[in-house]
Formats: sequence, C-alpha cells, structure tokens
Amino acid sequence: MGSYFIAAAIPVFFILIGIELWAARRRGVNAYRFEDSITDLACGISSQISAVLFKPFLAAGFAGLFSRFAPWQLETSSAWTWVVCFIGVDFAYYWWHRLSHEVNFLWAEHVVHHQSEEYNLSVALRQAFFTQFTSFPFYAPLALLGVPPLVIGSVIAINTLYQFWIHTELVDRLPRFELLFNAPMHHRVHHAINPRYLDKNYAATFIIWDKLFGTYIEETEKPVYGTVKPIRSFNAHWANLEVWASLISRARKAPSLFEAIKLFFMKPEWTLSNEAHFTPPEVSRETFTKYEKPVSKGVALWIVAQFTVLGSVLVYLLAKPELNPTLQWTAAFFVLWTIQDFSGHIERKRWTRYSEGLRLAVLAIVLAVTHT
Repeated sequence: MGSYFIAAAIPVFFILIGIELWAARRRGVNAYRFEDSITDLACGISSQISAVLFKPFLAAGFAGLFSRFAPWQLETSSAWTWVVCFIGVDFAYYWWHRLSHEVNFLWAEHVVHHQSEEYNLSVALRQAFFTQFTSFPFYAPLALLGVPPLVIGSVIAINTLYQFWIHTELVDRLPRFELLFNAPMHHRVHHAINPRYLDKNYAATFIIWDKLFGTYIEETEKPVYGTVKPIRSFNAHWANLEVWASLISRARKAPSLFEAIKLFFMKPEWTLSNEAHFTPPEVSRETFTKYEKPVSKGVALWIVAQFTVLGSVLVYLLAKPELNPTLQWTAAFFVLWTIQDFSGHIERKRWTRYSEGLRLAVLAIVLAVTHT
C-alpha cells in the first residue's frame, strides 16, 4: 500500500516543485540549481528503485513478526490502530533519525539526504539507497506489538509524504502550528551546517519529540546547507558511497583492529587516535562557496529527456509491485545505469559517451529479444 501512495504522489511532487520554482523567481530568489536538483531527484529515483526491489523482503519481515510473535493483533479497520501506529512510527522515526546522525555506519547511509547545498522541495526527494534497511529495526517493534503490516507500511509512507513540504525556504514562520508540528523553520535548522545548529530537530511530524529529548533549537540565523565535509560531486551513486569509502579508508589506517571496528559505531566527529581532531568551522552565506559544475543547454535538455523516461518507469514499477521480478530487476538495472551516465555528463567524465553508447546498444538488444 505504501508504494501506491508514493507512486500517486510523484506527479504532485513535480507540480509543487514547479510552483516553488515559480514563486522563488517572483521573489527574486535563486532557490534551484539544475545540477544540484537533478542529483537530488536521481538519488530519489535510485532510493525508490531500491524500495521496489527490496520492500517485499522487508514486508515479509514485518508479517513474520506480526503473525508469529505478536501477543495480540490489532484490527486494521480500527481507527485506534491507525492512531497508535502513527504515533509509534513518528516516535520510531525520531530515534532512527537521531541515531543516523550519531552512529557512523548509519550516518554513511543517511548522509545522502544532507549533501545538497540548497534547500528546496527537490531536496526532500534526495534519499539514500538502503534507508529502508537501516530504519526497519526501529519500526519492527510495532509489528511485535500487534500492528498489522499493512497499517505500518501505509503509515510510514504517510509520515514520509508529510516531510516533503517542510523542505522549503519560502515558508517563514507558522507560530501556532510550530508548537506541535514539524515545520520548514524547524527542518531548515536540521539541514544547516552552522555549528550551533548541528544535530538538532530530528522530528518527522511532531516536533514535540525534540522538545522532550533535548534536541530542539529555533532558527535564529540564516542556515548554510550541506555537510561539514562537502561531497564535491553531483554523482548520485557516489553520493551513496562517499562516506562508506571514507570510513573504510580510515579503518584501514587505524592503529588497531579495535579502533577500526569502533570507528563504525562512533559519532561522525569522533577521530582515531592517529588522526587530527576535526572541528566544524563557522560558516555564513556571505563566505560559503557552493560546488559548481554548470552544464550546457544541450546537455541539460538531454538529461531532462532521459529523466522524464526514468520518472515514468519508476511510477510504473511502484504502481505494479506484482510485476515479474526479472522484469523489475532488468528495469532497475537500466535506470541505475542511466543515472550513472547523466551524472557523468554533469561531472564531465570522459567515460560517459562510451558508457552511454553501450547502454543504449544493450537496451536495444534487450528490447528486441523480449519483443520477438
């Protein structure tokens, strides 16, 4: 059920992104950069491709816990089941999100969502490839408490959809609403790399979790966005691998096996005994330099054309979870390959033209074979 919600919402996402872009231009605000937004959307597509491929296994995990170990089973038709699940999912999300900033191996996955140096609605769609695996243990207790898997999956999707609209700078303050609910002001702080804002405001829907557990702060100065150690790349696949590569490289240089293992479970700011301590620098919008790789209009049009096809394929895969797994995996393979190629165009990599030619040739062969 959750996949249907996401599939139905995708056209709405693009309409709202268009409205935000129009409104930003009317205000004279540069809210979007093409290369950054395309990378955001590419990460989002790859994340949803992962969902298509692996959610059946996670759904089976929820179902197994629910049917075998739950001491009672709540009714799907009961409104209280949905209320309990919504509060439970939001509470679980808070702790998953908080620990994803406090534990290196979880941060290596979650960091993808924070790498953009802009803050707009396209950033909401920038998600990591294996997020559903790191979040599963946090939601699993709901199945053990007797919440039906259908309800859990649906509520997780609703909770995710809520967070889309809070990724904007065009909404200033909503004083009464912000007392209870997460809002753009709160989440701008969360995406900021200003030292005073780091590791604050983890909430999904209810901001009260941050207020209860001491991680709440109000926005007082203009945020600067990104990560304290910038990725300096618009490659959507590298976005998912960059921190993992750094952790593995650092672990190999660790003075002991104990420290190498410990590194993956410590906070991102923790350093090995043979490393220099890193302190996040003070930043401001006036002095911060964003990563730039502007592309020509021709390249941009080619990327947009391919992206339109990718979006259509994704909606189809999400709306048809019963498709033959071979077809799903084949489509996913070509989607991810295409993302790699247009990432290569943006980064001006020499291999891109050869990879793209090979991809189109292989795709033509696959289509010819499957239609004979």
